[in-house]
Amino acid sequence: MKKRALISVSDKTGILDFAKGLIAHGYEIVSTGGTYELLKVEGAINISEVTGFPEIMDGRVKTLHPAIHGGILAVRDNPTHMETLATHKINTIDIVVVNLYPFKETIQKAGATEEEIIENIDIGGPSMLRSAAKNHASVAVVVDPADYENILSEISQGGVKTETKKALAAKAFRHTAAYDALIAAYFTKDPYPEKLTLTYEIKQPLRYGENPHQKSALYSDPIQGDTIIAAKQLHGKELSYNNIADADVTLSMVKEFVMPAAVAVKHQNPCGVGIGENIAEAYSRAYKADPVSIFGGIVALNREVDKPCAQQLNEVFLEIIIAPSFSEEALAILTKKKNLRLLQIDMSQKPEKAEQKISEVSGGLLIQEKDTASFDDATLTFPTNRKPTEDELKTAKFAWTCVKYVKSNGILIARDNMTVGIGPGQTNRVGAAKIAISDAGERTRGAVLASDAFFPMPDTVELAAKAGIEVIIQTGGSVKDNDSIEACNKHNIAMIFTGIRHFKH
Repeated sequence: MKKRALISVSDKTGILDFAKGLIAHGYEIVSTGGTYELLKVEGAINISEVTGFPEIMDGRVKTLHPAIHGGILAVRDNPTHMETLATHKINTIDIVVVNLYPFKETIQKAGATEEEIIENIDIGGPSMLRSAAKNHASVAVVVDPADYENILSEISQGGVKTETKKALAAKAFRHTAAYDALIAAYFTKDPYPEKLTLTYEIKQPLRYGENPHQKSALYSDPIQGDTIIAAKQLHGKELSYNNIADADVTLSMVKEFVMPAAVAVKHQNPCGVGIGENIAEAYSRAYKADPVSIFGGIVALNREVDKPCAQQLNEVFLEIIIAPSFSEEALAILTKKKNLRLLQIDMSQKPEKAEQKISEVSGGLLIQEKDTASFDDATLTFPTNRKPTEDELKTAKFAWTCVKYVKSNGILIARDNMTVGIGPGQTNRVGAAKIAISDAGERTRGAVLASDAFFPMPDTVELAAKAGIEVIIQTGGSVKDNDSIEACNKHNIAMIFTGIRHFKH
């Protein structure tokens, strides 16, 4: 039998040279549609000549035929299979080169119609890939143009190696699985279906994970919006696992603010947040919030970094600066530090559907909607005798927006459009309050204290009162709310209940 390769690709990168290489090694090329139009000048034959049947239904049916799948699936050392091929005059197909209709690109295209999207669901392609991958002992299945060169090299040395065919089959199954997962995700409206299929694409291998002894890699959602993974790196060395994890939190947090804002994060906890009339003023406040902890941190800003802001940023060692843009003057200043990563990302886009947070646990996944609740979603109540002033309420809003990103149990103290003390990740709320108050020092006088959840005891109020806190904003809803309210009344503290909890584990 003739050596035969079937080629039908949407991504035609390198396909002409690959086909010429196969022909030079004695392969006959069978092709379809647009691929045939490209390769026919090299002597390729149309698939209809093999099947004896024309493409029908606007090309929907062309490869689903025994002359194709028999030639792919026949086990070469099975006499019955080979006799069947001979009886029906079917030639074996030794190489299948297929990549699928551009479904992902179609759903990403502005203005794509439902009809157009459905027409870009490939049927024959996945069928051929699965057939070839199943019979990988005899058939080399190719989905990635990056493999063309190696395959030609092995053919020139006697044939595609057995281990290569097996690796190509695994890649083909991953390719079709990801393709089907994307289609399933597009049609699935239930956020928690009976079966969950997820697909991610390799973005880059990473040097190591959280620690040098841990291997890691970064994968991206094929349909991504203005996420940290979509950021354009303008300068600096390669991002690490911890960089990316911290940068994700920093970006999410700075996007909470409408007015100019700057957020500094260390180990996925904010260490300084500031807002101002301009971005330089906002950053100045974020820095002054905790000039010690910001060292080696990640800073995100929601306005273009200009020269005054860049001059301040340049005065401290930072790992990453994230912003929607950088002025030429700012870049000239910041790029003098060769290792400083500068990430640019559009922060104006909003996700079309509710984002989910996925956490791995032994044996499974925990999935939930991301905590997108904002101050505007809260139903505020004012249970104490003293009510907050208008300015105190603005500071409370700022503080409560920030404490949402502090690991539980979390306490945050704010004043003058900046955080002044943050107590994250403690096993009790009093411990978190002690850390925040200690960090703030004398800046607690007249400040606002925000808690990620309710007070089960009035002890946090007593600590706040000793520190000179004037306003407390918390969830409310404890069976001992009255104890905390009475403690606030005793010390003339205004308390605000939001009715929304911000646990962050």
